[in-house]
Amino acid sequence: MSFLPHTDSERKQMLAAIGVKKIEDLFAAIPAASRFPKVRLPDPISEPEVLDEMRYLAGANTQAQSETCFLGAGAYHHYIPPAIDQLLLRGEFYTAYTPYQPEISQGTLQSIFEFQTLIAALTGMEVANASHYDGATAAAEAVILALQQARGRRRVVMSPVLHPQYRQTIRTYLQGTNVHFTGDEPPETYSAFQARSRVKHLAGCVDESTAVVLVQYPSFVGEVEDLTPLAEIAHTAGALLAVAVNPIALGMLKTPGEMGADIVFGEGQPLGIPLSYGGPYLGFFATRQAYVHKMSGRLAGETVDADGRRGYVLTLAAREQHIKRERASSNICTNQALMALAATIYLSLMGRQGLRRVAELCYHRANYAADRLARIPGFQVVSRFPFFNEFILRCPKSVAEINRNLLDHWDLIGGYDLGREYTCLTNHMLLAFTEMTPRDKIDALADALAEESL
Repeated sequence: MSFLPHTDSERKQMLAAIGVKKIEDLFAAIPAASRFPKVRLPDPISEPEVLDEMRYLAGANTQAQSETCFLGAGAYHHYIPPAIDQLLLRGEFYTAYTPYQPEISQGTLQSIFEFQTLIAALTGMEVANASHYDGATAAAEAVILALQQARGRRRVVMSPVLHPQYRQTIRTYLQGTNVHFTGDEPPETYSAFQARSRVKHLAGCVDESTAVVLVQYPSFVGEVEDLTPLAEIAHTAGALLAVAVNPIALGMLKTPGEMGADIVFGEGQPLGIPLSYGGPYLGFFATRQAYVHKMSGRLAGETVDADGRRGYVLTLAAREQHIKRERASSNICTNQALMALAATIYLSLMGRQGLRRVAELCYHRANYAADRLARIPGFQVVSRFPFFNEFILRCPKSVAEINRNLLDHWDLIGGYDLGREYTCLTNHMLLAFTEMTPRDKIDALADALAEESL
């Protein structure tokens, strides 16, 4: 059967209307030699042969050549249980999108509700929304919430070891406003970097005009510090404390909610989402009940229908499509439903103990690596203890050169060049370790760096 819905008589009528006699006349402007070019395709082959060819082509992919990656800085190579992809490939999940008539999409609302419940429990907060595009946009929305709550306060204090991309995104969101940023001024020396990266430094930046203090836990360079004193100082000044977190670290560390945080956000990529060349990723966002009406995005809630059966509703949708524009807190038009579902499945599969085990593996392998690498002449671990899964390694030469040699000669993906973000950290590398970097690979990294020091 032809896929064209028009009859011969209908086609003749359309051709007559545009003044041509036959369909071929429509292509008269194209040179005859170019109208029907011959496509040189190889002879047909079987499906197994196609798969072999695809695997050969995939061999050119760096990640296909080496599963050993020491590059982190916000996106991490974790093990992803195969069940996640199999469940996501179900048609009703794979086509997930914003439900504009939400109550008829009970499955979508339930998955969002479960995601929110898990994020709230993980962060120690009272409510969580349906997600954001990524951790950076969630960071910007945290500042917007705080500014709306503060009413007149225009000072935002940011840690210099809050992820640089988060700080850049926040400034982009708020450019052209009269918001004043402080706390993350570029340090000129490493000793200044160490001093400014501490909670004590941020406490000295808080005053009566401060709306919010933003920190990262663990920090961008992996270090862990108790935030309770900073929360107390911020609250005494009438400001909020917003904390960016690595969700895997919360498997073993004290939650930000327990330390007095008002807003907790972060990048959900470690929760069962592949690196994928940078996306799609997942931003999660949680806060206290008192600020729920200032929270952007949407929030699904649980209720019962007229017959007493459990059901789900869109409890909050704080964007201009649903409420008066002047009362909207966001213009976000969708959430990362499929990625949020992946994170939900991951957390469900791992459970409390599984997540803790992954976190412990990251922690112990990073500390084992620090001990091994600190013994190499010319290299120095300069991070303060404790750190979670990342630390700073001072190198005897260019990080770019070392990384190039690691990849070319050792099939290892090296760390992040901190000199790109902090001029005082030229020749400093940020190395990341997960459950996917076993001890023998860490030993291989140590051997490779030992040769670099010769």
